[in-house]
Amino acid sequence: MSAMGDGTRAVRAGLPEPQQYEPTLPGPVFAAHFHLSGEPTGPYTYGRDTNPTWTHLERAIGELEAPGENVETTVFASGMAAVSAVLLSQVSTGDVVVLPDDGYQALPLVRAQLEAYGVEVRTAPTGGDAQLAVLEGARLLWIETPSNPGLDVCDVRRLVEAAHAGGTLVAVDNTLATPLGQRPLELGADFSVASDTKGMTGHGDILLGHVTCRDSELAAGVRRWRKVVGAIPGPMEAWLAHRSLATLELRIERQCANALLLAETLAKHPEVSGLRYPGLPADASYPNAVRQMRRFGSVVSFVLADRGTAERFLSALRLAEDATSFGGVRSTAERRARWGGDAVPEGFIRFSVGAENAADLVADVERALAEAVTGS
Repeated sequence: MSAMGDGTRAVRAGLPEPQQYEPTLPGPVFAAHFHLSGEPTGPYTYGRDTNPTWTHLERAIGELEAPGENVETTVFASGMAAVSAVLLSQVSTGDVVVLPDDGYQALPLVRAQLEAYGVEVRTAPTGGDAQLAVLEGARLLWIETPSNPGLDVCDVRRLVEAAHAGGTLVAVDNTLATPLGQRPLELGADFSVASDTKGMTGHGDILLGHVTCRDSELAAGVRRWRKVVGAIPGPMEAWLAHRSLATLELRIERQCANALLLAETLAKHPEVSGLRYPGLPADASYPNAVRQMRRFGSVVSFVLADRGTAERFLSALRLAEDATSFGGVRSTAERRARWGGDAVPEGFIRFSVGAENAADLVADVERALAEAVTGS
């Protein structure tokens, strides 16, 4: 399928060979156990280990992550389950791990757990490829690009080259970009990781995550970790996720186009500062993004004067829900400082652009900004 376009690939990914009178995408298999006589050598033995519905989804994601290549994908009950599986299956006491200090809000929780296990954790910002300075002797480098919520982009190829020269594994959190925006394995990473709760499934109604890698030994370690901790997705969630992948290109194309238009509009607004969107040529992340990304994502971030202005803006929006998470077909926005874990100003807004008509969305944002500034 490597010669096919993204839309065709998304629609066809992971489908089994056609069978007369059978559905194109078989329904979810709800089974804790399977018929199993003799030696347990078949593909499906027990529901915590394997499931046919997972298999179809894992093949589908693998085809999107690395078209035409032989890769292995493992799906998880959530994005954090996928993140933890890589970090905790690949390192041991005494190892060094490098994390971004501006990454996803739950990463500090993982850091604390790693340190409790005797792992040394070093951190550095995503921007400016700053993680290079603390890379020496590391077992694993964790990259999040674009970073969430600051939207900095690092040079993945450069970091991978430096890491591999020192025997360091590289994992890339690709949640914000999705495989249609960026393919970490093509950039040299050992692991491509994502919370599929976000853009991959796109409807805000599924918790899911995945890890994809080329190396079968690394994949076996990740899969073994899933079995040990039981961080498995439900069959219904896996089936719904596979169903949702068919519209991935349609959703991403619309959302990214909307995000760029919204960013261009916000760039002209006098009350907006700190605007970030990797697809804007004036953005600090653009030089790296344009070299390694095919689409720039659906998230725009910016800063309003203070907490009160930000809260009034969010309350005035009619086409964006005040909610956390991102990547959905319905726009969402939130004041990130309310969580207390991100180093952002009180008026910092993370806006996840949906698939609404662009003109309607822009008009809603402009109206909400006017009301927020005047206080009316």
